[in-house]
Amino acid sequence: MALFRDMSESLPTGLSANLFELPLGVIAHAASEAIVVVDQQQRIVALNPAAQRMFLCSPASVLGQPLACLIPAPARATHEAHVREFQDSGTIERPMRTRRPITGLRSDGQEFPADATISRIELAIDGELRPFFVALLRDMSQEQALHDEVEALGKRFRTVLDLSPVAMWITDGDHVAFANRAAFELFGVRPGDHLVGRSVFTLLRPESHAALREQMVTAVAGAAPPVVAGSIARFDGASREVEIAAAGLPDHGRSVMQMVITDVTQRQQLVREQTRHREALRRLSASVVEAREEERRRIARELHDELGQRLTALKMELSSLASAKGPRSDETRIANMLEMIDDTVASVRRIAADLRPMMLDDLGLNAAIEWLARDAARRLDMEITVRLSEEDPPVTQGAAIALYRMVQEALTNVARHARATEVNIEMRQEGGELVLTVRDNGVGFPADLQHNEGRYGLLGIRERAYMLGGRLEVDNPPGGGGRLTVRLPLQAAGSVGGGEEPTRTPR
Repeated sequence: MALFRDMSESLPTGLSANLFELPLGVIAHAASEAIVVVDQQQRIVALNPAAQRMFLCSPASVLGQPLACLIPAPARATHEAHVREFQDSGTIERPMRTRRPITGLRSDGQEFPADATISRIELAIDGELRPFFVALLRDMSQEQALHDEVEALGKRFRTVLDLSPVAMWITDGDHVAFANRAAFELFGVRPGDHLVGRSVFTLLRPESHAALREQMVTAVAGAAPPVVAGSIARFDGASREVEIAAAGLPDHGRSVMQMVITDVTQRQQLVREQTRHREALRRLSASVVEAREEERRRIARELHDELGQRLTALKMELSSLASAKGPRSDETRIANMLEMIDDTVASVRRIAADLRPMMLDDLGLNAAIEWLARDAARRLDMEITVRLSEEDPPVTQGAAIALYRMVQEALTNVARHARATEVNIEMRQEGGELVLTVRDNGVGFPADLQHNEGRYGLLGIRERAYMLGGRLEVDNPPGGGGRLTVRLPLQAAGSVGGGEEPTRTPR
């Protein structure tokens, strides 16, 4: 303040003089920052060479002119309000400074951003202290251009991230500072809602926290952390399985990192499904081998027990016939041998029917199922009701054999596990499907059936249905018992005719 008082001692009366022409104004004259001095009426009374270069003007063109000539018209009202605010806020006893961004106007009409520091001073003019305002100005064009470029790069960066189908976010510490559109979709919220500003630990389920925390520490340290597998809690309450990759972003010592969150829920489901199918295939292979061996044992046993015994007895009768005397005894023995032959032929037919139901070829699927039901009712001492359409369903020979085997396996399952006294078999066409239902009045299927299908003889039925493009449904219907339903797509259209009176087989 004393400096300006010394400078003002030789200041000519009037406002056209340049303060920087005074001897003690050399310092201000040589300053690299632009300096403009105005009086209380906002008229320019001095400016240094740096200000002249900044505004592309000469002292003669601006001294005594309103400061508004250096400010674009749209910004003048705002500037005047700032000046009034500054005048009302200070006193003359000590300097007051304030810093505000402004827009300057060069003499060629070009506008530019500037940073201004305004100071209040008092100068002695003709023995009287008068208030003046000194503005130190810095051209911010380069800084503004750099800022605009950074903003543009940031906008392009955000656009690129938003176009990514993979969820990404940037964290500051453990809080989300930015999230792309895919991240909002992953969590089931609209962009801008609920995600930014939250801790990442509130977005993941607790069992994932330890691995994520270790990953973040490794990433901030500059190393490459491993991918973390975890699960997130969506805002609708659903859970999704994810894999998180992280990388630290240098930012002046701050713990900033980028994370990529990949939704692997469907992939994990496919892996689990593949594992289940592989296990089912393994069980099926084992079941096929076991069934083949069991079938061989059964055939061998029946050949030995039935055919072998009858043929042995027949041989003994024939041997004794040679030594027998009298026509009466011959007739009796011949009758016995004929009966043995009849029984042997019946056994051969039954064994052959088990191996390959010839009735399918001769009479069709419906007749074969009815014969199978009658035979099972006789052997198992239970009542079996069969409800079929009048005509055989329009299926291929291979499908007919598969349906016959499925009924056969279902009846075997009932005999072994259901402890039932009644069974209902129904086959109908429904909505382009052939529906086979076998229901019993037994104890029903157990709760852990899904993991024990092989034990209950259902794995083979399911695989037969699957090979025909169909599916197996198993449940315990109201009223008790168990129900097995096979649905197969029909290759040809057909209709179920009337007259579906059930064929009842006696116990």
